Amino acid sequence: MTTHNATPAGWYADPQGTPHLLRWWDGAQWTQHTHPGQPGQAAQQPAAGPPPEKIQRQVQQQAGLGTSTPQGGGTLFTEPVLVVNQKAKLIELTNEYSVFDQHGRTIGSVVQVGQSALKKVARFVASFDQFMTHRLEIRDAHGQPHLVMTRPAKFMKSKVLVTRPDGQPVGEIHQQNVIGKINFAIMAQGQQVGAIKAENWRAWNFAIVDHTDREIARITKTWEGLAKTMFTTADNYVLQIHQQLPEPLLSLVVATALTVDTALKQDARGFG
Repeated sequence: MTTHNATPAGWYADPQGTPHLLRWWDGAQWTQHTHPGQPGQAAQQPAAGPPPEKIQRQVQQQAGLGTSTPQGGGTLFTEPVLVVNQKAKLIELTNEYSVFDQHGRTIGSVVQVGQSALKKVARFVASFDQFMTHRLEIRDAHGQPHLVMTRPAKFMKSKVLVTRPDGQPVGEIHQQNVIGKINFAIMAQGQQVGAIKAENWRAWNFAIVDHTDREIARITKTWEGLAKTMFTTADNYVLQIHQQLPEPLLSLVVATALTVDTALKQDARGFG
């Protein structure tokens, strides 16, 4: 495809001629984001989600949010409530999440990228997740990436790097401890702008605070039932943002639910 500035953003055949590969055109230039596929085929769009009633139950009954919660703008960065549901899999070889608003409408997804076949084999046969680098893209409802999260290989404490799709740094999220109630520091431009604080040793619910230790958001893990919890890898979270936040704090808060899952849950199979 010959591209020019009038070509809308989307997934197109790789201009370098790589067979069976789509590359993201952002409306002005080619990016580094690629996916297997054919031209005209949507690249890893979110699968059909659960019924809206199930999402509303997560928000109202399990996360304790009432029907008076303010309405948002319908995007990842304008909704006061984000419901993050991981795709249920008996064996987790890739991390995939769908993101909904409080009414059950799909507004985004999170997909693991850059994982080789060898890495998938290693995840299948051994508990080496914490020793591997994980890279995930946070995408809007149209599949366009907005944030990239990279968790480098670790031994004990996790660090997650958050960038824009073009590589521009947004900030970092650093795990502070491995014993007791887990805490994370939210960093931007070398300064701590907030923190994520577990409310119990099981690290299911978290308060997100700003640099003054005032709560600005909350993460609640919702219960999917004993059988599903025991036999699949699915985790589900409700992120409630209490107020309008400035950048880069807003982007870092949106990334927190995925940071918690990537940094902690995967390590339950390792030593961290």
